[in-house]
Amino acid sequence: MNTKYIDLIDQTYHFPQEEFKLDGENLMFHDIPLKQLVEQYGSPLKFTYLPKISDNISRAKNWFAIAMEKYQYKGKYHYCYCTKSSHFKPVLHEALNNNIHIETSSAFDINIVEHLKQEGKIKDDTYVICNGFKRDQYITNIARLINEGHRNCIPIIDNYEEIDLLSNEINEDFKVGIRIASEEEPKFEFYTSRLGIGYKNIVPFYENQIRDNDKVQLKMLHFFINTGIKDNAYYWNELLKCLKVYVKLKKICPSLDSLNIGGGFPIKNSLVFDYDYQYMIDEIINQIKLTCDEAGVDVPNIFTEFGSFTVGEAGGAIYEILYQKQQNDREKWNMIDSSFITTLPDTWAINKRFIMLPINRWNDEYERVLLGGLTCDSDDYYNSEQHTNAIYLPKYKKNKPLYIGFFNTGAYQESIGGYGGLQHCLIPQPKHILINKDAEGKITTKLFNEQQKAEDLLKILGYEHNK
Repeated sequence: MNTKYIDLIDQTYHFPQEEFKLDGENLMFHDIPLKQLVEQYGSPLKFTYLPKISDNISRAKNWFAIAMEKYQYKGKYHYCYCTKSSHFKPVLHEALNNNIHIETSSAFDINIVEHLKQEGKIKDDTYVICNGFKRDQYITNIARLINEGHRNCIPIIDNYEEIDLLSNEINEDFKVGIRIASEEEPKFEFYTSRLGIGYKNIVPFYENQIRDNDKVQLKMLHFFINTGIKDNAYYWNELLKCLKVYVKLKKICPSLDSLNIGGGFPIKNSLVFDYDYQYMIDEIINQIKLTCDEAGVDVPNIFTEFGSFTVGEAGGAIYEILYQKQQNDREKWNMIDSSFITTLPDTWAINKRFIMLPINRWNDEYERVLLGGLTCDSDDYYNSEQHTNAIYLPKYKKNKPLYIGFFNTGAYQESIGGYGGLQHCLIPQPKHILINKDAEGKITTKLFNEQQKAEDLLKILGYEHNK
């Protein structure tokens, strides 16, 4: 009878997979021995596997190159990384090693850009696409970057006042983009995105504020879909509406030469994940070319803004099962040594799914469980609502430690969870490990940040000043 955890996985999924395999009864992730990682650094811990960032960037560039060659597409392709997904210096350094560009969201992003320029990681020809609702400090920082010579900084106009605000602080002429306020998916509580300018208002906006303004040149139309790039009627309908605006604008605005198809690719969230990236890119390129050819205008250069796709699959979290609580006849709660609310906030806030697998004991018998966090909040759990189905793990045994891993958690979880700050119920932020490969392909690890200590939290709360 097949009662071992490995038997359950074998009969449910295709296993091993590209990033997951076993070494005996222990899980390997990209050839990283996770059990050894826990033994060296302890639990709980977060990790970032930096080579996966470069790998995903290379994959996307290759997919676009194939599509553009297939359809004889004359425009250029520019890969942008959304810094809001993960602002950490090692992440930016790894991403920028791949000759890419970046997209910013707020004022402090520009300070990071300036720091990276001083280090030589960002060059003068690197595009810095500035999104978001801009006021005061963000406007000032963008203007400073452009005034100091970064001509490829392109603020994306989000509302009717930003042209004047930027013009007042930028000394010479500058380039801009316009963000389309796309219509949201029908299930949303509102019809139109709060960001950008409506489809029908873009051409009048260009005619009223940009066409006769010698200081401003329109270079880019920015199209963003909140749900990401998906093969459904909603996405293709919004893309075609965007392309109609592009060709209409292109006919009266010769400087317009770029289309930013923001809205990211999905990342793997289960062992049965299936998404045809090449097909989607082929079809996007084909639709853009068909529309432009029919209208008799040149195809645009293509910009993409990938955040989660760039860094999501590089991250992971490891916890130990501390204890099992049998709360009724059917429910067994495995308590982890941290909190889902604080360390994986998307599981709590939006029921986001991540791949969850045990790190060790794959040859043991399994049982159905619920996973609970350490806080006293009833929402601090992970179950079948977030997971692809019911959660099964090797049976809890007090004298045999069990570790579990959550994978592809590298985007947004640290910033949303308030990395380094206060956490719910004062649960400390776990230690953070950087994983890399040296020139010979050997795995190397480095401690990026220690687990928070009581003194760190007391200082934030003001108690240190009472000494």
